[in-house]
Amino acid sequence: MALIAYLWIAFALNYVDRQMVYSMFPALKADLGIANTSLGLVGSIFAWTYTLSLPLAGRLADLWRRDAMVISSLILWSLATLGCGLADSLNSFLFWRGFMGLTESLYYPAALALIASHYAEAQRSRALGIHQSAQLVGVIIGGWYGGWAADHVGWRQAFFVAASLGIGYSAILKYGLREHRTPQASTQKHSGNISDLFRSKTYLALCLAFSCFCGIQWIFFAWFPTFLQERFSLSMTDSGWNATVFVQSSAIIGILAGGALADILRRRHPQARLYVAAAGVLVSAPFAYLTFSAASLNLARIFSCGFGLFAGLLATNAFSAAYDVIGEKNRGLAAGVLNMTGGISSGAMIYLAGIWKDTIGFAEMLFWMMLAAMLSAILLATASNRRVER
Repeated sequence: MALIAYLWIAFALNYVDRQMVYSMFPALKADLGIANTSLGLVGSIFAWTYTLSLPLAGRLADLWRRDAMVISSLILWSLATLGCGLADSLNSFLFWRGFMGLTESLYYPAALALIASHYAEAQRSRALGIHQSAQLVGVIIGGWYGGWAADHVGWRQAFFVAASLGIGYSAILKYGLREHRTPQASTQKHSGNISDLFRSKTYLALCLAFSCFCGIQWIFFAWFPTFLQERFSLSMTDSGWNATVFVQSSAIIGILAGGALADILRRRHPQARLYVAAAGVLVSAPFAYLTFSAASLNLARIFSCGFGLFAGLLATNAFSAAYDVIGEKNRGLAAGVLNMTGGISSGAMIYLAGIWKDTIGFAEMLFWMMLAAMLSAILLATASNRRVER
């Protein structure tokens, strides 16, 4: 598991660097003179550049050395983090956030394809699931660290420290990946066919289910603190704690358990990962709806735990399931396109939820999204017997 350990730390740093800014908004607003309406661009610029860059990043991961892409991405996004700390205006800060989105997009498809290439199919879901858990840890650390640093040492120093850690760790990562190098495309014939992605009805059904799931997940992550504040009159500190600790902790359990379960079931059922992923979407969606319909804080906590637990089944198996139906030569592209569909849905639903929350309301929005997600899960389950040639 040495490869997973090295990449786990890099992926956690990835999310610390991107997440900590959201806890610094008051300090950024005061120091850079950023209006409330422009603060949203700090997140949007990153999301747009990251999401739209993913297919290209995925294709490059199929053509270039994946270990080199991972290391280069870490160095480049660390430089972007440093740039954020040096920014002296809104435009400068937005430029570096956009550059961070572009450079971080290089990491995920390459890292997942690298893991899939070095672990046997019988271990793939567990390996990818352990790696995925770094995202949740990075979100928690980044959210806490950004706020703490802004209050105690200054927001610029927070970026400087994070950038230094990333650049320093790149040397350790290069050493750790030396035994896991992948050949450049120029040294071997590249036989992957991009059309395989669009010929596979199972892969397209997986993209649809993943898109529906991500739309729900990011309404949950982005707006759950606001829901708790408004419904139960919690402070920002209390709402932030209750909105993250229960769902993220249960999600880690779901990710680890879901990976082990899928790998065990796959010994007898080749499409087990697809079925477990579909089950994750099917069952987690009602818990999201129940969370935003809860009449008490304790019920909201319980239902959010249910959402996180079953969401973990999808999170740990989505990409390993894609690799079961898409050949090795297209693994980078498959991961990039799949992640892009989730990113587009996430960004759209976060925005629409902000528009509709005072008219339609969270509960009704989640009800209709729950139905769409459950239908997509059923479609994925019924399509999972159709595979491409590998």
